[in-house]
Amino acid sequence: MRTAKGFSLIELLVVIAIILIIMGMAIPRLTKGKTLALETGAIRAIQTIHTAQAQYQSQFGKFAPTLLDLGPPASGLPTAAAADLISADLASGERSGYKYNLQPTEAGYTISARPITFNTSGTRSFYSDESLVLRQSSTPDPATAASPEVQAR
Repeated sequence: MRTAKGFSLIELLVVIAIILIIMGMAIPRLTKGKTLALETGAIRAIQTIHTAQAQYQSQFGKFAPTLLDLGPPASGLPTAAAADLISADLASGERSGYKYNLQPTEAGYTISARPITFNTSGTRSFYSDESLVLRQSSTPDPATAASPEVQAR
């Protein structure tokens, strides 16, 4: 008859194996959830840029040519060169695993958002312009005006 208290080595190894199996099933779901959250953040950032562009156009009679023009001023009051319509991190062009690019066009502007590391910080890139239609690409190639529209989930 056994009189020692505690667990045997075999019992501890079985418990560790069970924990590792559970972690192996949970981690991919957590990673997918994080990627989805970063992609949703990118979509929201593009919508924020659209709103800021509408405000900028209303105040200054034209669309902002760069993200920095929509961002906060280094000091002093907002001007056309720094309208204080978006946060400094978004104005820098990089936020939450995505890189943003605002380009002026004859008709208005285009916005693109690409994951900094494809398949890690995102599996989709996004494109939009002054029409407010959001497009996506699920390949490493950037989304363009010819890419399919983002469907509501």
